[in-house]
Amino acid sequence: MSSVKEEGKDRVIFVTKEEHEAPSNAELVEEDPDDPYEERGLILPNGEINWNCPCLGGMASGPCGASFKEAFSCFHYSKEEVKGSECLEQFRGMQECMQRYPELYPQEDDKETQGGPSEKDPSKQDSAPEPTPTPPVQDSSPSTAPADTPPPSNSSASG
Repeated sequence: MSSVKEEGKDRVIFVTKEEHEAPSNAELVEEDPDDPYEERGLILPNGEINWNCPCLGGMASGPCGASFKEAFSCFHYSKEEVKGSECLEQFRGMQECMQRYPELYPQEDDKETQGGPSEKDPSKQDSAPEPTPTPPVQDSSPSTAPADTPPPSNSSASG
């Protein structure tokens, strides 16, 4: 015979081996396709955006949630030939909002800096990257000079 034990928010049900082996008589409740709290992916069956989808990573909430929703809705419902081409102002507004909260919305280059070698090596912090040397430009016209003759100097091209 099964027994039920309540532990805070949880309910633990103990069943016998015989009860466990018997076929279930549980009735499944039909799901509501318009339930906004049901995890159904980004687009609901009715074509609307599921703002609760974990795939949005919380972008629909927070200080820039309204501007994100405005920009994303514009893109989703866009009928233009180049989808979303009429949404530039909304996306610009969202970007400006996110730039006001860099601790919540780090830029891609910020992420690379945070996990890169500069954070592990304090001697490289706050230092500018070393410039990459540029190879000298040489005349690309065919040379008639013998192979053992040095190339012409570029001193006249630098001034």
